[in-house]
Amino acid sequence: MSCPDKPGQLINWFLCSLCIPRVRKLWSSRRPRTRRNLLLGTACAIYLGFLVSQVGRACVQHARPAVKGPHRSRAATEAPFPEIPLDGTLAPPESQGNGTTLQPNVVYITLRSKRSKPANIRGTVKPKRRKKYAVASRVPGPEALMGPSLRPQVAAKAADSEVPRHVPGVNLAKAGEQPWRWIQGPGARGGGTDVQLPLVGESNIRIYSESAPSWLSKEDIGQMRLLADRAVTGLQPVQSRSGARLLVLEGTTRPSVPSCGPSPCGLLKQSLDMSEVFAFHLDRILGLNRTLPSVSRKSEFIQDGRPFPFILWDPSLSPTNNETHSSVKLTWGTYQQLLKQKCWQNGRVPKPEWGCTEIHHHEWSKMALFDFLLQIYNRLDTNCCGFRPRKEDTCVQSGHISKCYNQDTVVLAHIVQRKQDPRHLVFIDNKGFFDRSEDNLNFKLLEGIREFPESAVSVLKSQHLRQKLLQSLFLDKVYWESQGGRQGIEKLIDVIEQRAKILLTYINAHGAKVLPMNE
Repeated sequence: MSCPDKPGQLINWFLCSLCIPRVRKLWSSRRPRTRRNLLLGTACAIYLGFLVSQVGRACVQHARPAVKGPHRSRAATEAPFPEIPLDGTLAPPESQGNGTTLQPNVVYITLRSKRSKPANIRGTVKPKRRKKYAVASRVPGPEALMGPSLRPQVAAKAADSEVPRHVPGVNLAKAGEQPWRWIQGPGARGGGTDVQLPLVGESNIRIYSESAPSWLSKEDIGQMRLLADRAVTGLQPVQSRSGARLLVLEGTTRPSVPSCGPSPCGLLKQSLDMSEVFAFHLDRILGLNRTLPSVSRKSEFIQDGRPFPFILWDPSLSPTNNETHSSVKLTWGTYQQLLKQKCWQNGRVPKPEWGCTEIHHHEWSKMALFDFLLQIYNRLDTNCCGFRPRKEDTCVQSGHISKCYNQDTVVLAHIVQRKQDPRHLVFIDNKGFFDRSEDNLNFKLLEGIREFPESAVSVLKSQHLRQKLLQSLFLDKVYWESQGGRQGIEKLIDVIEQRAKILLTYINAHGAKVLPMNE
């Protein structure tokens, strides 16, 4: 018999040693068996029986081998322990007043740590839907079909159609793309011509929540879906040094010749200008509302399947100069003078000698903030005088970088207004740069700016910029996938957040004012 090693066992053995001799003496003596002696003997006998049963149970537990792995009992593995915290922390055993320690009657469970996952952003999780059986529908009539499509030249061998104001044989070798031809797609016959049946599928603009983000209007969502999903019916020539092409989209009307005006159009740019899509969403989140709707789309007549930025064509824009692409001609020196005069601020009509344009003073503050976050230099710093450019930058390729000695004569570019709204600017050609280091940021874009829009600064300070950008960019399925999903988008947002911190530091250091600019 092993020696007891626990305080409870010592007490049991002590009481047993007292009870056994007394019981033996009681029954062996010749004393009369009084009621007191009988009760005492019975109590000792009951306690002795309880002690023997406890010793037997302990022996059985020590003799049972340890069970490992899958041979554990089902009840032991599935029994819940609501009192045990799931974070692996258990309270130490409680100590009693006499110095002994009360052992907890608990089971220690080791949980495998879960891999941390990014938080779900509202509206970015597709809800589960019940399966619905497809119902066969009738083929739409000729009035529901819209016209020919654009296909690669190798897709079919068909004769070229002579369509005025269209360019059916454009050589796209400069952009590294396959040439394409205008052909008639297979489909139902209507009006003597073959037209292609529109593809019916899920929209590339995905909204899984009950409503779109608050910073995107219903008009924005409608125009984004038009650019992302509507079939292309024609092409119009456009003068552009960047190789952009103006595509005519399927509209509600059916003109004899597809053209912009009766039908909606979009400007298809090169894949290197994909930051135009990011710029559109950033503009809406900051409350500026100065860019044109832009989506990412895979072109129907380019074989490699790369996505391209597709920007809504706005016919209400004022005519621009072919060299500067601006509706107002300004130099850097004139621009700085306009900032000092604060033209049209607080409803004040400028004097003729001030040399003011029709553009409101607050528009320059919005443009400077927007261009700094994205480091857009092709508006206010066309000669790249405020940073160290790279060889592939436009100012280096055109040789303008050598003209920084007299910056007052440098002409601004892409300053565009609308015909019916000359007070406000429209931001076009919003190609940003995310790979520019912090020690090479272009602070010349902020020169002369003493006020900043309150709506944009409040978003930068609220620390909700990342969440809003993720939620907004997720709508564009093609753009989201082209940037590598959430991991790639997060890297772009990291750059914008760091520049936002630098901008807020600049505002505080220079004592710039933050004003509401909602004229």
